[in-house]
Amino acid sequence: MTRLTLLPAVDVTDGHAVQLVQGVAGSGGQYGDPLEAALAWQRAGATWLHLVDLDAAFGRGSNADLLAKVVHRLDMQVEMSGGIRDEGSLARALGTGCARVNIGTAALENPDWVRSVIARHGQRVAVGLDVRGTRLAARGWTAEGGDLYETLDRLNAEGCARYVVTDVLKDGTLRGPNLDLLRSVCARTTAPVVASGGVSSLADLRAIASLVPLGVEGAIVGTALYEGAFTLEQALAEVENA
Repeated sequence: MTRLTLLPAVDVTDGHAVQLVQGVAGSGGQYGDPLEAALAWQRAGATWLHLVDLDAAFGRGSNADLLAKVVHRLDMQVEMSGGIRDEGSLARALGTGCARVNIGTAALENPDWVRSVIARHGQRVAVGLDVRGTRLAARGWTAEGGDLYETLDRLNAEGCARYVVTDVLKDGTLRGPNLDLLRSVCARTTAPVVASGGVSSLADLRAIASLVPLGVEGAIVGTALYEGAFTLEQALAEVENA
């Protein structure tokens, strides 16, 4: 892996594409139809999409049928996230044909089940580590989830194939990524890391791309794209040349 992979984000609430600020429900902007947003990123050259059911993450509903429709219409690979906490939600997510699922809360609250999921599905499972300082957040970032490094050591021992690392305090703020957090996670695991939270500029993408030799393989980009800080075409060109 020598080049950073970009994953534009489509976060869904009540059937609409949105971007939250620091994970707070009702914050941030609305950006229309999730399928149209996803197709726009595909036309711009994206090869991956980060697709999130925020209602499922917050435990207040589900957009499962809509997310399945989005996956079926796309030619790019999809990382699906949000509310995947039991066999039923896992089967629905994997059944869409998405390339992989991102499991967050369950890795903290139901570790035995997640151990079995990792063993059964391998590369199709990433674990989301949503971080405030060195503490993890769960249930749509509304609950405490334990120590980052203790959890990381446990998941490493269980063979977790990939981590999606989000600095909750940076997410949706356009204040830059937490590079120190990414470095510290990479130093603690041999699994690849996808960075999330805070990207505001092409310079931020260059900075994340500089961590590829350490183990960062991808970056999720949301608010900066929706707010026009740069285009996806510009971002793809930037990481191509990084």
